[in-house]
Amino acid sequence: MRVAGAAKLVVAVAVFLLTFYVISQVFEIKMDASLGNLFARSALDSVARSTKPPRYKCGISKACPEKHFAFKMASGAANVVGPKICLEDNVLMSGVKNNVGRGINVALVNGKTGDLIDTRYFDMWGGNVAPFIEFLKAIQDGTIVLMGTYDDGATKLNDEARQLIAELGSTSITHLGFRDNWVFCGGKGIKTKSPFEQHIKNNKDTNKYEGWPEVVEMEGCIPQKQD
Repeated sequence: MRVAGAAKLVVAVAVFLLTFYVISQVFEIKMDASLGNLFARSALDSVARSTKPPRYKCGISKACPEKHFAFKMASGAANVVGPKICLEDNVLMSGVKNNVGRGINVALVNGKTGDLIDTRYFDMWGGNVAPFIEFLKAIQDGTIVLMGTYDDGATKLNDEARQLIAELGSTSITHLGFRDNWVFCGGKGIKTKSPFEQHIKNNKDTNKYEGWPEVVEMEGCIPQKQD
């Protein structure tokens, strides 16, 4: 009887030890798998963060050098979506801000500080060109001038208005026509023609929309005015 009891005890102990060993191995495997998954996710997150493209001001494609202002702008889309003007990550004019309208939209910016001076729009279809001319004449030297059309920006333009805009550095203003899309960035007192200008003619054979050409977009880096 004593021998049988001892044998049962040995078997029980052996079963306990075997069970403990199996459980510990399974637990260790699960811990290894969990840690492996954790490290894998951490590595993937690190790779994702390192490969995510950087975002530059106004969403432009590359960073501007020092003493330059980043800008991005787009003309209106037909007579549905208004133009948008962004400078140094600040949206100056847009449909969301409710400060754009049919015609030529204008934002004036201090060329030294980048501070916004004024935003206006002038209806060149049903409006009067005279207030626009007075506005252009009043722009101070050293002011950055950003312009974008919406719907029609040309019908009421006359030679005087076109000449004043040309003096800001525009080359396309002389032949801007009915419902053309146009964006421009120049400055008062500029000595050369501006490199920042895009223009698409209204052409029924190539228009993206029924009566209007496609939206024109432009981005770049404006040199800060130095003393």
